[in-house]
Amino acid sequence: MVEIRWHGRGGQGAFTAARLLGVAVTLFEDRYALAFPSFGPERRGSPVLGFTRIDNCKIADRSIITDCDVVIILDDTLLDDSVLNGLRRGGLLLVNTAHGELPIRPPDYVRTVLVDATSLAMQYLGRPITNTALLGALAASSDIVRIHSLIAAIRAEMKGTSAEKNVALLEAAYNVYGGNIA
Repeated sequence: MVEIRWHGRGGQGAFTAARLLGVAVTLFEDRYALAFPSFGPERRGSPVLGFTRIDNCKIADRSIITDCDVVIILDDTLLDDSVLNGLRRGGLLLVNTAHGELPIRPPDYVRTVLVDATSLAMQYLGRPITNTALLGALAASSDIVRIHSLIAAIRAEMKGTSAEKNVALLEAAYNVYGGNIA
């Protein structure tokens, strides 16, 4: 089972990204997924968590993910040592940041990928909504999901120009961070 924890702020699309990833693997890769948020009555801009579990068999565990394979940070102002809690050995830390280094030091056993998703989102969406850029970077830097499955999920869940702008953003991030769309 692959377990992913998303850290964002209300309105940045952390749960939407968790859900799109679940749709991608469930509908287009013949696997199982659960995606769910964790937030209270907070307002836009407050810290929120999203979670995605992916497996080749049905998933019964619906509890909040504490130990995970991937931590994705949509907003680098949320970075502190606590975001690394539960990140497994050999895990992936994917961070949206325009800075070349982090204010925290991830352990050596964690692979860290820094993504300037905000700049890409501004270029493609005209807004700092970074979730699909981070999905593209996730596909480029791991074997968790295929880019074509994410494209299909976006087109299934979003409509019209919004879908196409997000597909363009997803593809741009994928290409920038090591993928090669064939």
